[in-house]
Amino acid sequence: QVQLVESGGGLVQAGGSLRLSCVASGRTFSDYAMGWFRQAPGKERDFVASISRSGGNTYYTDSVKGRFTISRDNAKSTVYLQMNSLKPEDTADYYCAARSRPVPSYTGGSSPGEYDSWGQGTQVTVSS
Repeated sequence: QVQLVESGGGLVQAGGSLRLSCVASGRTFSDYAMGWFRQAPGKERDFVASISRSGGNTYYTDSVKGRFTISRDNAKSTVYLQMNSLKPEDTADYYCAARSRPVPSYTGGSSPGEYDSWGQGTQVTVSS
């Protein structure tokens, strides 16, 4: 399986921005579609965004559309999540995940069970 390490989390005021990074190793990165999920305390892990192997297709949960952007650099084996206009409700641990199967357009890869590998997470706290 591919190993994933996230970074870039932190404390930011509402309206601010953060960019999360997730570096992959151990396998050919371009063989994997990637996703970002988040989990707030006491809640389930929720889908945030996903991106196809080539980067040509992206999917977002409704609450982050227009604010967050997922991208990838296959030469650097890295997937990014640019988060703008952050809100207190974006506070959570953010996880990147890899899946060997393509992202189906009808689901956007929104189910955590569809992913094969997970990072350890990075904490994002948005203060009001």
